[in-house]
Amino acid sequence: MRSIWNGAISFGLVSIPIKLVNATENHSISFRQIHTEDGGRIRYRKYCELEDREVSGQEIGKGYEDADGTIIPITDEDLAGLPIPTAKTIEIVAFVPEDRIDPLQMDAAYYLQAGGAPAAKPYTLLREALKRSKKVAITKYALRGRERLGMLRVVGDAIAMHGLLWPDEVRAPEGVAPDTDVTVRDKELDLADALMDTLGEVDLEDLHDEYREAVEEVVAAKAAGETPPEAPAAEAGGGKVLDLMAALENSVRAARESRGEEAEVKHLQQRKTSRSSPKDTGGKKSTSTAKKKTASSPRKSTSKTSQAEKKSTTKKTAAKKTPAKKTTSRKRSA
Repeated sequence: MRSIWNGAISFGLVSIPIKLVNATENHSISFRQIHTEDGGRIRYRKYCELEDREVSGQEIGKGYEDADGTIIPITDEDLAGLPIPTAKTIEIVAFVPEDRIDPLQMDAAYYLQAGGAPAAKPYTLLREALKRSKKVAITKYALRGRERLGMLRVVGDAIAMHGLLWPDEVRAPEGVAPDTDVTVRDKELDLADALMDTLGEVDLEDLHDEYREAVEEVVAAKAAGETPPEAPAAEAGGGKVLDLMAALENSVRAARESRGEEAEVKHLQQRKTSRSSPKDTGGKKSTSTAKKKTASSPRKSTSKTSQAEKKSTTKKTAAKKTPAKKTTSRKRSA
């Protein structure tokens, strides 16, 4: 891997020569701007305002614009000579538990590569010290024209550095949370817990960028003169869900079915309600309950169907007794 910065880690009086290499890479598909009429590339040219001509990269430098509009030229030599210790050094300033770092502060990630044989011993010492202490090192370093905050931690046999935002660069979440009073019922939390348990954990190695793959298919199809694949039709009933409990139950059921598990959703709301004294709604309540149990447990044997349901079934029209409905029932129980 190509290094983007060379320097050293300052660990007290110990200096560890290192090279900074990127720990991540961007796989996003990039597009060029083109003229839609003829496909010509759109390019941006750099012009000097005073001379009204295009200039090359070698002629371009840095300048700071003052409040009155005056441009103050700043050279690379000016920046290289800044009187700060972190210009060529990653200075360790503290060791803290990893949970002290707010994930909102996490920025780019790098690997610290030992800079030759002299760095092997102190590099290994720092790595093992971080392992044994179960802490991370807080550092300061200068990169790309500014001083930054960083965190060192062990990844395998290497030391990785995560760039950190300065605390004042993280905005407070003011006005983000709902400003209305909302009551979340225990039954809703129970179903949310059931959904979390059903979804379970995931191996991040199994996840992939489906959007990038779809874009690559479109590019390949158009390059071959073929018609790009069409988006799948939206599922019916995918509108706005107003019944939160029904949405949670359906989510649990769908998650279990996707994993090939029993699709039955335990009606936590019904189970909890039975502990109290429900209002007597007569036969309508028992019929509704039977229907809910039948819908959520399609694999239960039909021998358990109540006599009342059988009588009700015999009164249905001949159209509702068609083989198509029986086939649909078998599909649901598959």
